[in-house]
Amino acid sequence: MGYIKGFLLNLQFFTSIPIRMEIPMDQPHLERAVKTFPLLGLLQGIIYYLIVVALSQFSPFSTIAIAFALWVLSIVLTGGIHLDGWMDTSDAFFSHQDVRKRIEIMKDPRTGAFGVLSVIILLAAKFLFIYEILSFTNNEAFITIILIPFISRTVMGYLLVHVTPAKDEGLASLFHQSVKKKRMPQYWVFWGIMFIVWVITDINIFLFVTLTGMGLITFLFIRKKSVKWFGGMTGDVIGASVEGVELFAWMTWWILLSIDMV
Repeated sequence: MGYIKGFLLNLQFFTSIPIRMEIPMDQPHLERAVKTFPLLGLLQGIIYYLIVVALSQFSPFSTIAIAFALWVLSIVLTGGIHLDGWMDTSDAFFSHQDVRKRIEIMKDPRTGAFGVLSVIILLAAKFLFIYEILSFTNNEAFITIILIPFISRTVMGYLLVHVTPAKDEGLASLFHQSVKKKRMPQYWVFWGIMFIVWVITDINIFLFVTLTGMGLITFLFIRKKSVKWFGGMTGDVIGASVEGVELFAWMTWWILLSIDMV
């Protein structure tokens, strides 16, 4: 029951899905929330996949219309929470200030020019990748869509656990302090189950391994650079990381399609 409440806490925090339940923000529930991050991504991925398949099979919509629906859904389902982090982090990063000043910029509720420009580029690139993937991928391969939010939420969990928060307050610090054991074997179990499903159903294993490798590389990069650029992890950096990982996942899939490797 505790893990169910932890998962529901994730839905309240990171999605726009209405959960009419008051869940305490104490250490046990927060820890279980972190441990079920991959399941949050899996649920989001399944929703994306089912929408794409339903529109492809049972609607008269064109490919560009379906791509647009998926693109909008990815924003609406998360309530734009990660895009907000992307904009704040972009403003701080491109300010070229020291770490302390960057933290202050991220706290500022106003959005600067760099934040606006960066989110336009992010959303435009994401739409391009989604549209071309849907255009040149057969329906059976659409299931790979499930992997993208699954990977990004797994990376989110590892970053929250393994990177020291930049400050003693805020979302990142709250989740970081809640996890007592940093190994989180649950994540390996989730990955193992996903891999077995991919093997049994004879889905493209090469794409699975490539996207998994991309997730690992981005995790290592963000873990190192977040400390250098921002002094550690913050809620905004976490949001930017989720958007960045998903963008690179879509881009990796698109590149592989473009060079006929999947």
